[in-house]
Amino acid sequence: QVQLVESGGGLVQAGGSLRLSCAASGLIFSNYAMGWFRQAPGKEREFVAAIGWSTGRTYYADSVKGRFTVSRDNAKNTVYLQINSLKPEDTAVYYCAATYNTATLRRGIGDYWGQGTQVTVSS
Repeated sequence: QVQLVESGGGLVQAGGSLRLSCAASGLIFSNYAMGWFRQAPGKEREFVAAIGWSTGRTYYADSVKGRFTVSRDNAKNTVYLQINSLKPEDTAVYYCAATYNTATLRRGIGDYWGQGTQVTVSS
């Protein structure tokens, strides 16, 4: 059974930083592209970042470029999202997802999803 478990969310002041983690089990992690999404209250879920399974190439939504960094550690079956210079509009539940390629993730599609971790940014 595939499980994706996010952690690292919390309450932080604007300008602060967080590192989210997503630990995967039940799948061959190195064969999957991994992505991060977020959903703010009253809004649709949106793509945030993705990292490929082979080259580790990364992709970002325009709204987070330069502030968010996605990385992965295949030895630990974990993908990370480093979030810097947090803004109140970054407040959302952050989800990780897995699928076979980053193009699919960038279309908002994932084969497996985590339960999410809440990030709240105070002004």
